[in-house]
Amino acid sequence: MLSAKSLFQEILDDDEAYRLFCSIAAGGEAQGGWENARIAALAPESLRDLVPRIVRHGADEDKHGRIFNALLKKRGLQPVRVPPEADYTMLLEQQGIGLAHSRLRGETRLTERDVITYLAHSRVTEQRASEQMRLLCRHFAGHRDIGRAVRMISHDEDGHLAYCHEELLRLARAGHGRTVQRALRECALAEVGVYRDVSLAVTAAMGRLLGWSRPKTAALAAGVHAVYAYERLIGWRRMVSLRTPRRRDPLGGPATPEREYV
Repeated sequence: MLSAKSLFQEILDDDEAYRLFCSIAAGGEAQGGWENARIAALAPESLRDLVPRIVRHGADEDKHGRIFNALLKKRGLQPVRVPPEADYTMLLEQQGIGLAHSRLRGETRLTERDVITYLAHSRVTEQRASEQMRLLCRHFAGHRDIGRAVRMISHDEDGHLAYCHEELLRLARAGHGRTVQRALRECALAEVGVYRDVSLAVTAAMGRLLGWSRPKTAALAAGVHAVYAYERLIGWRRMVSLRTPRRRDPLGGPATPEREYV
């Protein structure tokens, strides 16, 4: 029977598949850390009060990248190059979602609209990350090798999502409501397509590494397409709604050291 738990267990049990999974995760988190650090450095004066939270967001992302690399090291494995077709963050940038890296490498101050673009991008991608980590927590929170790391990263991703809700609501109340909703909708509709493409690429790569049969690979690909059809029709709406989070000021304070979780 195909299930999220059985599929991920196959990945956990195979060194090459596990190496690819952790490498993809580590690369995405490290990229997010760099992006947040640059956004914090370039934030406009009118939003300087947001900088400590952006810095904390980036520190958490860097920490997650180190955790995934530490999980590899724990099994005596080295990171592997991430296939371009499976590089979620790069593909989002190519779709024009978020702030262009060429802009972040410069020294020109960002505008308030740029910060809204960043927060909308984060709100959508953190929704995805939060859901994925909750799924892993449901099945592997007690796992002897990855359980503590999964629980901690899941807690962080929930905090990142709450932070995005909180800050976007604050900006909407300050008169940027239309801009916020436009940015969220644009990002969500692009993200579901990128997520489909990355999921298909990762499914194909895992199938080759794990020796999946053609029917199994085809069934999983069909499932990816079905999820995309639902998300393109109506599921994207969960990524654009905003509500006051239960966790207030979730990024107020320093990041927790990763050494406690690996």
